[in-house]
Amino acid sequence: MPLTEPEILQWLLEPDEARVEALYREADRVRHEHVGDAVHLRGLIEVSNICIRQCAYCGIRAGNTSLQRYRLSRDEILECARQAVMFGYGTVVMQAGEDYGIERDWMGEIIQTIKRDTPLAVTLSLGERSEEELRVWREAGADRYLLRFETSDPALFSMIHPPVHGRMAESRIEQLLRLRALGYEIGSGVMVGIPGQRYCSLAHDIALFGELDLDMIGVGPYLPHPATPLGAEALRPSAGAGEQVPNSEHLTYRVVALTRLVCPQANIPSTTALSTLNTQEGRTLGLQRGANVVMPNITPAQYRALYEIYPAKSCIRETSSDFHAQLIAGIRALGREIGEGPGGRNKKAASGGRV
Repeated sequence: MPLTEPEILQWLLEPDEARVEALYREADRVRHEHVGDAVHLRGLIEVSNICIRQCAYCGIRAGNTSLQRYRLSRDEILECARQAVMFGYGTVVMQAGEDYGIERDWMGEIIQTIKRDTPLAVTLSLGERSEEELRVWREAGADRYLLRFETSDPALFSMIHPPVHGRMAESRIEQLLRLRALGYEIGSGVMVGIPGQRYCSLAHDIALFGELDLDMIGVGPYLPHPATPLGAEALRPSAGAGEQVPNSEHLTYRVVALTRLVCPQANIPSTTALSTLNTQEGRTLGLQRGANVVMPNITPAQYRALYEIYPAKSCIRETSSDFHAQLIAGIRALGREIGEGPGGRNKKAASGGRV
């Protein structure tokens, strides 16, 4: 029987660190049982930092006029894909701001080329797009789509994600279900510690992962950019005393572990945001507490610092070849193996862990 929402809330608030360590051990056991010891590597390509949105926490928001903007060329993207193959990665993840200069047919042709010329799976994370675009990209061969719902609290979501003028609002949940109907594996996730986020809301987020039966789930600490309303502290929703979720490394590990127990089969990354908070052990501890995926950044070095969704991203300091060697050695030192092939979700009868 999976964890209930009240049980998830209790674990988020658990003060006994010995019990929390037991939670981590159970998450690691469930990870081993349901997805094995393989760590799947997804090469991240940050295609564009152009964005029409005004999200209150994100450094590439349209209102940040101090940021130099870029969009990779077709040839630059394909060179990244070739590098992913050379490193033995099974997937490329093409991520961007909500950039409508990334046109339907242009991206469709790139997807077709990657699928024709490489063994790679293709994951897209291009924001909210039309059903026609999503259908064309799926037909071109895209395998997965990532769209974080960030928080299931409607008021908090609308505060951090102002709607686009003239566009009919559709919830992220509705969009995820539409993506699944088109045949994509679907991925989503949340930020931990958004100003105004309450523990009961975060518990509901984690339970919702299970209700949606997500194939991929990314969770990371809220890291604001100073050139944003939230980063500048101009917009601070209130939470009652003791109710505000901290954006801490340690609570994020709890969320990773609880996510594994609620969604035993899901692919769960140990995120760049964790390694930004803890450059020495962040990724490693995530892998020991339920995660089974790492997303090395293979964006060309001259662009990587410009995809500044939050400051001081750890991947800015990493060169692709050096980081790849260190990453492989670190994974093997944990007694884990490097995943082979696309590494999609392997659905089978499963039940979550109990603690």
